[in-house]
Amino acid sequence: MSYQVLARKWRPKTFGDMVGQSHVLKALSNALDQDRLHHAYLFTGTRGVGKTTLARILAKCLNCEQGVSSKPCDKCNSCTAVDEGRFIDLIEVDAASRAKVEETRDLMDNVQYSPTSGRYKVYLIDEMHMFSNHSFNALLKTLEEPPPHVKFLLATTEPKKIPITILSRCLQFNLNHLTGDQIAKQLEMILNIEKIEYDKSSIELISRSAVGSMRDALSLLDQAIAYCNGTLRESEVRMLLGTVDNEDLNGLIQSLINSDPESLLNTIETIALKNPDYDALLAELLSLLQKIAVIQLLPEDSKNILKSDKTLVKFAHAMKKEEAQLYYQIGIMGRKDLYFSPDAKSGLEMVMIRMLAFNPAATEETKKKQITNSFKEKSDDLKNASTENKEQKEISETVSRNHSGSTWENIINEMQLVGLVNELARNCTLKSQNKNKVELSLSPSRKHIFNQNLNSRLTEAIKEKFGSEVKLIITVEESNDESPSSAGARVKQELKNVAKEAVKNDPDVKLLQDTFDATIDQDSIQPQ
Repeated sequence: MSYQVLARKWRPKTFGDMVGQSHVLKALSNALDQDRLHHAYLFTGTRGVGKTTLARILAKCLNCEQGVSSKPCDKCNSCTAVDEGRFIDLIEVDAASRAKVEETRDLMDNVQYSPTSGRYKVYLIDEMHMFSNHSFNALLKTLEEPPPHVKFLLATTEPKKIPITILSRCLQFNLNHLTGDQIAKQLEMILNIEKIEYDKSSIELISRSAVGSMRDALSLLDQAIAYCNGTLRESEVRMLLGTVDNEDLNGLIQSLINSDPESLLNTIETIALKNPDYDALLAELLSLLQKIAVIQLLPEDSKNILKSDKTLVKFAHAMKKEEAQLYYQIGIMGRKDLYFSPDAKSGLEMVMIRMLAFNPAATEETKKKQITNSFKEKSDDLKNASTENKEQKEISETVSRNHSGSTWENIINEMQLVGLVNELARNCTLKSQNKNKVELSLSPSRKHIFNQNLNSRLTEAIKEKFGSEVKLIITVEESNDESPSSAGARVKQELKNVAKEAVKNDPDVKLLQDTFDATIDQDSIQPQ
């Protein structure tokens, strides 16, 4: 026996086999069981959602030898004939190939004759919108008042192209897109019955690529089974569909978090070697950002399934909510630009570069690095100058010492904390640390930034760095040690004092003062 493709083999034969469309199934089932039948039904929706399949099942329900019912027997001659496509009283018409008015008139001339073997003569007209205006007119009168033995089942993907005069004579049902979960469950059921091995990630990829169409999903599944030699694995399915590994996607997000353009571009170069579909790649990246944004809104004790993905949870903690929203919006707008870019790869690069360029946090970090480097050079010059006085030496040494960082500040930087949890950590001092616990002191003047949510997030970061058994204890008390935040503020002020001294002693500034009797606005002096 020749192989039958999955889309045909697993075409639903009863309403119970249908995936989704519960709103349509309920209305049709009630109408059939209560004998409240209309003479014309119009099924609309995008490709592959079940319009024609639903019409065939309805035709079977109308002609089952056991009687009109929403649950045909599937055993009688009529039910078997409909399933096998040989029921003589089910006339299927492809409007795209029979759009001429003469053909429509010939079709309507046969309406008056009684069914040959069934209870009803059923006309199933697919792609109804392809009829010409003359064909619609030829159909109109018959559609309004057909003989009692005739039922019209119409299907279309573009109901807007059908004249209102036709629409007003039909009961219209709009079939929805299928969700990714609905498609995935159906694919898993089919693979289990077909005894084909698979992993859930590969099914998720196929379900997402089908974009709401079960027929497309089954066609992709057929192709994947052949490509993967009967065992579906994520890496091979990704290669088939032109999508990239999660590792590469995670690399792009990590580069955004680190504000690291070199790593970002290197990751894109690695991805380019796999010849991906860049639009699909950007769509997957947006999907990850959406999940990250959801996790950021969930409470710490949420049981949402997204919280089980440790990588996404890590990204959600490392990224500010505003950053996730910014990246998502830039990505959404960037997908439109891909088609206008010189090539898809450069288009993706510009989208990712835009995410970095418009991130206020990244811009501020760049400024801080520039200021730090500038004043580190300045302090080195002061140390090496023969005219340097003792006070300037002390400031230079303080600046240099703060650049190397304290133990607690190094720990904070290694944990890559951001946002309010970073502010909390930087306002604490390290009281003690061992393999069992980390004790911190928080100044009473800063206790307003301390809450249970931030404490939980900092505890999670500590455990991720030192081990799950380590406890975090934060005590609100004065400390003899200087917190990273206080040290940073002190050094900033010292650097500002250096800048004021440099301006005061600058020959050009003195010349301006003498020439124009000018004064220096001390508050306007900032380190450059």
